[in-house]
Amino acid sequence: MQLNDFHELLANIQTTIDFKFDNETFLLNAFVHRSYLNEHRSFGLPSNERMEFLGDACLELIISEYLYNEYPSEPEGKLTNFRSSIVNTHSLADCARELKLGTFLLLSRGEEAGSGRNSEYILANTFEALLGAIYLDQGYQATATFVYKHLIHKLTDIIENERYRDPKSKLQELTQAKLSETPRYSVIEEWGPDHEKNFRVGVVVGKSQVAEGIGSSKQKAELQAAQNALEQWIPTLK
Repeated sequence: MQLNDFHELLANIQTTIDFKFDNETFLLNAFVHRSYLNEHRSFGLPSNERMEFLGDACLELIISEYLYNEYPSEPEGKLTNFRSSIVNTHSLADCARELKLGTFLLLSRGEEAGSGRNSEYILANTFEALLGAIYLDQGYQATATFVYKHLIHKLTDIIENERYRDPKSKLQELTQAKLSETPRYSVIEEWGPDHEKNFRVGVVVGKSQVAEGIGSSKQKAELQAAQNALEQWIPTLK
C-alpha cells in the first residue's frame, strides 16, 4: 500500500471535512472497513476498529467536559442523559452523513452492494474512527475543536426539546397511551468475538416488529431500536 495510490481520495476527504492532516496514514486508516481487508489481504493497514475505540473515548471525554462546564447546576444523571443523546449511533451517523464520510469508505464489494456506505452503524463507527485519527495526528485540542464544530451544536435542540429522555421510556409511554401495549425487545443477531460483541435487536409492539437497532451491547442496541421506533414508526400512528 502506497499513500500515493490514495492521493486523490485523501485530498478529497481533507477538503470535505475542512481538516488538514500532518500524517495522512492516520486519515486513510480511519476509512478502512474490515470487509475491505477480506478482498485486499496485502493492504498495509489494519481496519479502523482500533481507531474507533480511541475516538469513542475521546468523544466521551470531550462531551463530558463540555457538559460539566456548561451545565454546572445539573446532576450527574441528567448530564449522562444529555451525553447519551448526542453520542448514540443515530446522532453520530447523521453527523457522518453531513460530512459525507460514507463517500470515502474503503469497503468490500459485498458491503458496497449492501448499502454499507449508508449504514448507520458503519457511519457512526467511521465518525469515531476519524476522531481517533485526528487525536493521533494533532492531539486532544484539535479533536475537541472538530467535535465542537460538527457535533456539539446539536445539543441545543436536544436539550430544549427534551430529546435526551430515555427513548425506551418515551416509547413505552407512547405505545401504552396510543395502543395499550408495552414494547418488547429481542436479540435478532449477534456477531464478533467475545470482547467486541455487536448486537442487532428488534422492538416489537403487539404482534409487529416496528424497528431495529444495533449496538456494542444489548442495552445500546435496545436504546437505538427504541429511538428508531420513535423517529420512524410513531409518526405513522394516528
